[in-house]
Amino acid sequence: MRRTITIPEVEPIPFTKEGFTKIEEEQQQLLIERVDAIGHLQKSRELGDLKENGYYQASRQKVNAIDARLRRIKFLLKFGIIKEASQSEKVEIGSNIELASGGTKVSYQIVGGEESNPSEGKISHKSPLGRAVLGKKVGEEIVLNVPAGVILYALLKIS
Repeated sequence: MRRTITIPEVEPIPFTKEGFTKIEEEQQQLLIERVDAIGHLQKSRELGDLKENGYYQASRQKVNAIDARLRRIKFLLKFGIIKEASQSEKVEIGSNIELASGGTKVSYQIVGGEESNPSEGKISHKSPLGRAVLGKKVGEEIVLNVPAGVILYALLKIS
């Protein structure tokens, strides 16, 4: 009896051009670091007993960490797609937005989940706020339900 294995479709991973370039640069940097880490691993093997060799254990862990990140980056590059914000009037991935709530203004860039970094003002399109603003136009109100209640935002600007 023959078994058929179905491989699930992988959903494309959205990136801004800047985010995709950053991932490519990280890959190049890790490939350089890996050469150095392999050198340390080879040196540590020459020291003898590998079970009690802390230098070997640390070198092995470094190579493993680099290899794991390189595998993740390879996956991201294979399935990543660059989404550039068209100059539309609606919020989409790549849009820079300005919101106001209760007299406070905040600015964000809507990005793919892999490049999200709220401390840099980059929020994922899958985050609660990101989902709420996608497709909105300047002047529209955004209602965000959070555990503490409801937050109202006004969309002031899209660029």
